[in-house]
Amino acid sequence: MRRVLFTLGTAVALTGCSVFGQDTPCTLMDMDSGVSVVWRPADFGGTDAATVRLCVEDRCEERASGDADVPFAGVTVRLPDDIGATTVPVRLKVTEARDGRVVVEDSRRARLSKQQPNGASCPPTVWTATFRAHPAKGLTSPKGLSPR
Repeated sequence: MRRVLFTLGTAVALTGCSVFGQDTPCTLMDMDSGVSVVWRPADFGGTDAATVRLCVEDRCEERASGDADVPFAGVTVRLPDDIGATTVPVRLKVTEARDGRVVVEDSRRARLSKQQPNGASCPPTVWTATFRAHPAKGLTSPKGLSPR
């Protein structure tokens, strides 16, 4: 009898939450809703040569452009997780750290996309959009962004 209970207990432990009505076990990846912008630090001069400011609606985040030897940098403006599939205004401003000159200024409307990092039947459900900060084109698609 102990062997049967041990076997059943082991089976439940190894199958995760699939025993409780789900086809696949949930992982524990966490994620937040938000709009992100990524860039190549080398595109904006030397190490921390610029400040990148991203605003979504009335929320803003900024950071230094980063180490020119590192392939990518980014900043995210966090949004409420229950924001849903909506469109939000996004503004980007990149200024030179040395003299405050604006080198990139752009705005777009971002349609947030549903993301479920642990699968369709597992939490969390978040809403995201991602752009690339391009030195000549402003906010663009991040597709094709390579470290070169």
